[in-house]
Amino acid sequence: MTNLRVLISGAGIGGPALAFWLAGRGFQVTVVERAPALREAGYKVDVRGSATAVLRRMGLLAAARAADTGMRRITYVKRNGGPIATLPADVLMGRRGDDLEIMRWDLSRILHDATADRVEYVFGDAIATLDDGPDGVGVTFESGAARRFDHVVGADGLHSATRRMVMGETPLRHLGSYIAVYTVPNLLGIEREEVMYSRPGRLVFAYAMDRDQPARVGLTFASPPLDYDRRDVAAQKALVRAAFDGQGWRVGDFLSAMDGAPDFYFDAMSQVELPRWSSGRVALLGDAAHCPAPASGQGTSLALVGAYVLGRHLGTPGGLDAYEREMRPYTEKNLAFGRKMAADMVPGGRLSIAFRNYGMRTLKYHPRKEQMIDRILAPMHEAANAITIP
Repeated sequence: MTNLRVLISGAGIGGPALAFWLAGRGFQVTVVERAPALREAGYKVDVRGSATAVLRRMGLLAAARAADTGMRRITYVKRNGGPIATLPADVLMGRRGDDLEIMRWDLSRILHDATADRVEYVFGDAIATLDDGPDGVGVTFESGAARRFDHVVGADGLHSATRRMVMGETPLRHLGSYIAVYTVPNLLGIEREEVMYSRPGRLVFAYAMDRDQPARVGLTFASPPLDYDRRDVAAQKALVRAAFDGQGWRVGDFLSAMDGAPDFYFDAMSQVELPRWSSGRVALLGDAAHCPAPASGQGTSLALVGAYVLGRHLGTPGGLDAYEREMRPYTEKNLAFGRKMAADMVPGGRLSIAFRNYGMRTLKYHPRKEQMIDRILAPMHEAANAITIP
C-alpha cells in the first residue's frame, strides 16, 4: 500500500528511522519536531545486537561506525582523584561484533540525512490536537496549520505529548533515582576515556572524546519521586546541587559549571509500561511506547528495532497488532534489564562502594576477566538480541 500520509512526531532516533522505512514503501511522510533544528544535546548511546542488524539493513552501519565515540578505557577514582582501576572500555561494557557507541546527535543526524530528500521535516512546530476518525486523523499544529493524515506516530520521548493526547495521563514507573547530564569544560584533560566516581547513593561519571574539546558529566542520585516542575530548569539544578554538594573529587567544579551548560538535562530514571502501544490510527514508538530507562543502555536500540518492525506493518490489515506481537517479548526483556541496571547503577552504602572498588581493582589481574564480564553482562546480551530481524 503506497501514498498513505503519515505524520511522525519527533525527529530524534525513532522518528527518522521510521520515516526511512515508510518512505521506502512509497508513503508520504512528514516529521514534525518542536525544536527549531536537529537537537545537538544529549549523551553517548549504545547500539547493540538486533539494532545493529537494523542499521546494516538500512545501509547506515558504516556511517554509524565512523562516528563511534572510540572510548578506550574506563577509570574508577577515589575521593582524592587517585585511580582505583582502569579497564578497557569495550571489555567492561561488553561490546560484541558490530555493537557500537555513538553520540545521540550523531546518530540522529545520520538518520535525518538518509531521509531528508524523501521526507518532509517541519521544525519549530508540534501537534496541538488530534481528531482520530474513520477517514483519517485530523491534526492541528501549534502554528495553527491543520492537516489530515492516514496515521500518526508518536516518537516524542518519555514524556510523550502524543501519548497523553490519545491515552490520557499514564503514570511512569519510577526506578529510584534521578540523572542530570550536561557539558562542562574538560577539567580532567581526558581523551577517549570515561571516569567514574561513587559516593553512597550517588554516581558521577565524566567522559570526553578529545582532550581539547568539552566533556560531558553525569550526576545520578538515589531518591524517591520528587515534586518539581519539569519546565523549571533552575529548580532542577537546585535539586542536583542539594544532592551533590560537598561530595569530593571534582564534583564541586562540575556543579560550578552547571549554570553555563547549554544542554542541561535532568529527569527521573523511569519506565513507560503500557498495555497497548496504539489507539485507532495513532501509534507510539520508542521511549513514548516503552522507555526502558537510561540505565538500560537499550533505549536507542529499542527505537531502531521498533521503527523497523512498525515500518513493515503500518498501513497493512492488522498491522498495529502485528507490530505489538513482534515487539512485545523483546521489549519486556529490555524493560526487565533496565530495572536491574537502575537498581545496580547507584551504589548504596560505603560497604557496597568498597566491594565494588575491590572488584574493579582486582579484576584486571584475573586471567579470565573477559569471561567473567561476559557472565555478568549475559542478561544484557540476551535482551539486546531477543528479537530476530527478518
